[in-house]
Amino acid sequence: MNSVLEAKGVRLDYGGVRAIDDVDLNIAEGTIHAVIGPNGAGKTSLLNVCSGIIVPSAGTVTVNGRDVTGAIPSVVSRAGMARTFQNIQLFPHSSALENVLVGAAAKHSVGVISCVLGLRKARKLDEEARRTAMQELEFVGLTARADDMASSLPYGSQRLLEMARALATRPRVLLLDEPGAGFNSQEKEVLAQLLRAIRDRGVVVVLVEHDMTLVMGVADRISVLHYGAKIAEGLPSEVSRDPAVVDAYLGSEAED
Repeated sequence: MNSVLEAKGVRLDYGGVRAIDDVDLNIAEGTIHAVIGPNGAGKTSLLNVCSGIIVPSAGTVTVNGRDVTGAIPSVVSRAGMARTFQNIQLFPHSSALENVLVGAAAKHSVGVISCVLGLRKARKLDEEARRTAMQELEFVGLTARADDMASSLPYGSQRLLEMARALATRPRVLLLDEPGAGFNSQEKEVLAQLLRAIRDRGVVVVLVEHDMTLVMGVADRISVLHYGAKIAEGLPSEVSRDPAVVDAYLGSEAED
């Protein structure tokens, strides 16, 4: 399979602390790729480097063959990558539709003068953005809540809304940081179905998640980080039997 997202030799140092230690990732098209590991393993830091929030100390990141190492998030987004955050980041006093419109509008550009004058091109792009936004709200099951304020939505719906906004940018790669956090078992089953549907529409999913049942149920491939280094990678069945993983992550979680 072709590689859609590739990280080579990524290193991230915070003063004397090495948060990411020479990590390679090769994310193939048509896959859900999970990144797991104990707290402090460097998972979110790796997503931050890939999405342009943090500049790596060393290494490169490419999306669809385009080098985006150190690029600002807007450039990374235009290259075809979107993400959600461990701590939900929505516009709480805007409607669900307006939140998703932010993502949809990011795929279009039109001059300020055209917008002010209401020129045909601006009107057409606005209609396209609204159509895209409503499609993504329907995709995540929030059509009926389109006009509700984001802050009024249940926690799980807010997470789905953030995913809809990311999908509205029409990414090739979607980075999800703890999308199942705060979900009950029934909601996680719905989330698993949604993740598979995202993959089936041609979007690569990179998933950072602590819930091993969810990970093992949806991931096509898994990378394991421990103290910033990648200690294992492979199919879920392979990773779950790896002694280093059992010792560093699965074993310690079982003891907990």
